[in-house]
Formats: sequence, C-alpha cells, structure tokens
Amino acid sequence: MAGKQGPDCCCGLLKLLFEIILAVLISIGIAALIFWLIFRPVNLVKFHVTEAELTRFNLTTNKSVLNYNLKLNLTIRNPNKKIGVYYDRLEARAFYDDQRLSVADVAPFYQGHKNTSVVSPAFAGQKVVGSELSSFNKEKAAGVFDIKVKLYLRVRFKLGSLKTFRFKPKVKCDLNVPSSSKNGGSSANFQTTKCDIDWNIF
Repeated sequence: MAGKQGPDCCCGLLKLLFEIILAVLISIGIAALIFWLIFRPVNLVKFHVTEAELTRFNLTTNKSVLNYNLKLNLTIRNPNKKIGVYYDRLEARAFYDDQRLSVADVAPFYQGHKNTSVVSPAFAGQKVVGSELSSFNKEKAAGVFDIKVKLYLRVRFKLGSLKTFRFKPKVKCDLNVPSSSKNGGSSANFQTTKCDIDWNIF
C-alpha cells in the first residue's frame, strides 16, 4: 500500500513546487509593474545637449584618417519632487557617417529631486576611415556636421529609503554641430538639442 502511494506523493510535491514557483514569478511581475507605474521613468528624466564645440574636424591629405575634437555640455533634468536618480554608468559614444569615433565615460553620480546636472563628455583623436566619408565634403562646405552621440546608462531610482532595480536606457542625440575650427568657415551657433530616450525595464 505504502509503495503504491509513492508516485502520487512525488507528483503532489512537484505540483506544489510548480505552483510556488509560478506564484513567485507572478508576484515579481506584479511588483515590477507597480514599480513601473509609480516611477514611470519615461516621463521622469530629460536629456539635452546645450553646447557643442567642434574645434577640429578634418581629413588627412590622403583622406584616410579623420581628425576630430568635440566637446559637449549635456544637461540632465530630474523634475520629480520626490525621486532621486543614481547614475551607476554613463558611457557616451560619438558617431559620424555611421562610424564610431570614440568613447567618453562619465563618473557615477547621484542626482537629487528637482535637480539639473551637467556633464561634459569630450571626444578627441583620429579615426581611420579607409576612404572619403560620403557626407564630409557637403557638410564641410556648409560648415555644419551631422554627428550622433549615444549614451548607454545604468540607473536606479530612489524614493525615500526605497531603491529600484537597475534600468538600462539608451539615449540618442542627433546633433548638427557647426565647425569652430580655423578651417571651418561657419559662424552658425549650435542649437540646444533634445535627446530621445529608449527605456529598458530590465
């Protein structure tokens, strides 16, 4: 009799274990949804590039190497009255004509509520491009270059003593940067540019 009850007992334990795991997963999902509805980071933090200085942007004689020197002022606005933000990682990458130039890391920091922070990533160096860039001559003549800057972040939100899990948003800034180098030929002023944010819950 006892031997015949063994398989039924095992099946019962497995079913109970499955129900417990399912309940835990559902609870985690509900908690994540509640966090998302409370914090709604998509409406929380705003990024703007307020200044861009391009003091060097030219090709070598054989048009195989691009020399560049770009400095930005990036403002990050947290308008919320009660929520602070931990920036555990902020990596900026600059691109021109679909080619990555270089990477600038910003030191981790905490941003209080109703606060605006300014960070200043800088990109300088040389990029081997192999052949002349398709847009370079036209943009050089206009004195304004189409440069993209992408930010890769890891952030946490703080409400009182409560801290959320990490979000991993990506920020994209499409910039029209006037050349301020001696050979630039443009007197245009940089226009403050709002950046687009792609939020990832996990």
